[in-house]
Amino acid sequence: MVINSTFILIKIRNVINTIVFRFSCAFRKNVKLHTGLRINKLPSINVHKKALLVICDNVLLNSSNYSYHINMHSKVKIMCDVEGAEIHIGKNTRIHGSCIHAFKRIIIGNDCLIAANCQIFDSNGHNSSPNERRISNGTAKEIKIGDNVWIGANSIILPGVSIGANSIIAAGSVVNKSIPAEHIAGGNPAKLIKRIDE
Repeated sequence: MVINSTFILIKIRNVINTIVFRFSCAFRKNVKLHTGLRINKLPSINVHKKALLVICDNVLLNSSNYSYHINMHSKVKIMCDVEGAEIHIGKNTRIHGSCIHAFKRIIIGNDCLIAANCQIFDSNGHNSSPNERRISNGTAKEIKIGDNVWIGANSIILPGVSIGANSIIAAGSVVNKSIPAEHIAGGNPAKLIKRIDE
């Protein structure tokens, strides 16, 4: 009975959080929320007034450890905090306790699974030059993640990477080069392991 009561209370909390999140974005023309969005604990969202965030149908933003099978270190964080930055999240995609930070453009396809504690950012944050390191945002390069991609927990997707449809990134990987469709890749740096149909 206690378990059922807890479950019901969490469901109610998630519905309220979704309503609060939608209301907080309702008057922002640069944040476009489609139908069916689900929020498990409120995420952290930072969108510049001249940036764009698009979240398509039936997306889940999960910041709750309650029913997730591995531990999350923090809540979902989505940042387009510079002018002209864009993040597009495709329909039916699920994001768990991960950070997505665009200086230019990050496109995440439909039906993707992004596990806990992943970091996806399209700029290194600073230039490598010692003279410019403290004042620069570095060079941004678009990231594109295809449909039905599964990114394992604690992975890092670096600037300029493209991941083809249906591919899997093994947990704990650092992806610094593009991965073709229908492949499993993993490691630091990530390397192709095999085709999914092998």
